[in-house]
Amino acid sequence: MIEVERVSKTYRDGVGKGHVRALEDVSFQVSAGEVFGFLGPNGAGKSTAIKILLNLIRPNSGSATILGTEVKNPALRRKVGFLPENPFLYDYLSALELLWFGGRTAGMDRKAINKRGSELLERVDLQAVANRHLRTYSKGMVQRVGLALALIHDPQVVILDEPMSGLDPLGRKMVGDVIMELKSQGKTVFFSSHVLNDVERFCDRAAIIVDGRLRLVGAVAELLACGESLEDIFLREVQKAGGGQVV
Repeated sequence: MIEVERVSKTYRDGVGKGHVRALEDVSFQVSAGEVFGFLGPNGAGKSTAIKILLNLIRPNSGSATILGTEVKNPALRRKVGFLPENPFLYDYLSALELLWFGGRTAGMDRKAINKRGSELLERVDLQAVANRHLRTYSKGMVQRVGLALALIHDPQVVILDEPMSGLDPLGRKMVGDVIMELKSQGKTVFFSSHVLNDVERFCDRAAIIVDGRLRLVGAVAELLACGESLEDIFLREVQKAGGGQVV
């Protein structure tokens, strides 16, 4: 479903100041129907990897494909849903209008948008405020409508960047339930998180990245079989790498 092959990315560090390595020779695969956790401290390269998967930036070397298609193919957008860590949405729109915009962009017809949009707004508990402008929403409500937007076109692959950010316990449970529902439907879910307990609960496999290098990839059940928590394993990999800001 998702394949990243020897991807490297560097950024220019100001004018004439050299380059900063964001990713170095990163390779991993995510299988169909799998929930895959992508872990790392701040500045580890998680967001850079996600942007490459979404073709928002291009790698210096290596390749990335989703559903067997190169990520630079625009047609792929209709098969992939994305929720950024801090959704920046058109706040003069209502939730209904936002989902209409997203559905039409994905090529959906009026009937399908109305049906799917109503189901999703009920699922994320925003049906009662569906006609209110997004500027009146709390951060958690914006996060939830962003999740609905990511799912409006019923994508085969869903990429979530810190999906629990800004949510209260009920919101966190709701997102977790949605992730498991997607898995039960055979969807592939790739998400980054700082909340290691969420990864333990929801993920089939996980990867740990530190300072742009992939340090560990494995089945969560096998990683935990040694008796350590995922937090212990994560901290050890960060310390072995000799860097990273742990949050």
